[in-house]
Amino acid sequence: MSSWRLVLASASPARLATLKGAGLDPEVIVSGVDEDPVRADTVAELVAELARLKATAVAERISPDDRPTIVLGCDSMLELAGRGYGKPGDPGQAVERWRLMRGRQGVLHTGHQVMIMDGDRVRQRNRTASTTVRFAGLTDAEIEAYVGTGEPLQVAGAFTVDGLGGPFVTGIDGDHHNVVGISLPVLRELLAELGVAWPELW
Repeated sequence: MSSWRLVLASASPARLATLKGAGLDPEVIVSGVDEDPVRADTVAELVAELARLKATAVAERISPDDRPTIVLGCDSMLELAGRGYGKPGDPGQAVERWRLMRGRQGVLHTGHQVMIMDGDRVRQRNRTASTTVRFAGLTDAEIEAYVGTGEPLQVAGAFTVDGLGGPFVTGIDGDHHNVVGISLPVLRELLAELGVAWPELW
C-alpha cells in the first residue's frame, strides 16, 4: 500500500478510471461546489479556479489520517470560439452543441489543484492543461443518435474520446488523458514540485 492517501475531489468515473489505470488507488469525495457563480477572464482560468474550489472544499471536510494526504481537484471545459462549455443541461442543448462543434476544433481545458496535507502543513499547486480537439463533420442523424445514448449529457464538452464519442474525434494535439478529464503528466509535474515522486503513489 502507498504511504500516501489520495483523495479525488470529483465524481467523474473517467477521472477515477484514468487514475486507477495508472496504478493509483484514490478514494472519491465529491466537493458539492456550486459552479454557477464562479467567474474568470478566460476558460483556462475558470477551470483552474473551479479545481481549486473543489479541492479546498474537500480538504476542509476530510478527517485526519495516519498517512499524509493528497487532495486532487479537477474541472474541465471545452472552449469553442472563445466560449467555455461544460456539461449540456439537456438533450436539446447537446444537439445544438454538436451542431456547433462538427467539422471544427476546440480546446479542452482541465484545471488541476493538488493539495498536500501533512499535519498542520498544507502545500498546494494549480495548473491548467489544454488540448486541441478536432471533431468530425457529423450528420444530423449521427448527432441525434449520439445524444440519444445519453453519454454527451454526462461529460464536459458533450463528448468523450474514450467512449461512444471516440469515432467523432478525428484528432487531438496534446495530452490524450487531459481530454478524458485529468492530465497525468501535469499531475506528475505538480506532485514533483511538491516533493512527491510519482512511483510513491503506486
